[in-house]
Amino acid sequence: MLATEVLGNELAPAEPALVLVHGFTQTGRSWGRLAERLAVARPVVLVDAPGHGGSSDHRLNLWSAARELVRTVGEGDLLGYSMGARICLHAALTSPAKVRRLVLVGATAGIADPVARAQREADDQALAASIEQGGNRALPLFFERWLAGPLFQDLSPEAAGMEARRENTAAGLAASLRLCGTGTQDPLDDRLDLLGMPVLVVAGERDARFRAEAERLAAGIPTATLAVVAGAGHACHLEQPDAFFDLVEGWLNATAQAPA
Repeated sequence: MLATEVLGNELAPAEPALVLVHGFTQTGRSWGRLAERLAVARPVVLVDAPGHGGSSDHRLNLWSAARELVRTVGEGDLLGYSMGARICLHAALTSPAKVRRLVLVGATAGIADPVARAQREADDQALAASIEQGGNRALPLFFERWLAGPLFQDLSPEAAGMEARRENTAAGLAASLRLCGTGTQDPLDDRLDLLGMPVLVVAGERDARFRAEAERLAAGIPTATLAVVAGAGHACHLEQPDAFFDLVEGWLNATAQAPA
């Protein structure tokens, strides 16, 4: 079972749980105040993804991580960011009856070009080896370098949540890269039309690469709604938390099932 934390408001009406799955180098605590706001109207489950936080000792690839996620949380709504979005997408494909609604933030259907995919896998393997070589003592420097990359140029130091990232281990992060890195992901374009639950696909306005990936996902999923968060990059939920909350809360309310 993956490590989890449950947030909830005892006065909230009975709703299915909303499960939040973070990105690479984060933990369940990385959702911060956003998770607390979402938990006002429904139970929220914060998951530490395989190789991260309290799940650092889990060694799972994307498909097995998806199955373990469903085994851990049961039926509910899934909201994943980046690596977490890819795990959630796999969960929706492996266990569609357990995923009521799906929110994908900064996600990809996989690298279609086999040469580019092999190169990405090689890059991830090299980075994993570097993390292992540096060990836990070198993780703070690795986090600084990771967050200095182009994906996170719009992310403030406060929003980066370094305290939560420091809950990770070098061995866990290296394993996550080797098993769940983008280079290991099979292209999923030919399976997207199997998804029948409501899906919200989100990207930041300034994140050109993942805006294109979001359009690709939305085009392949019959039930998808595409949304772009203005003034935000890859970590749009952390850069523009109010706009992101309004977007997700509004979509959840609009897609809620009517009482029987």
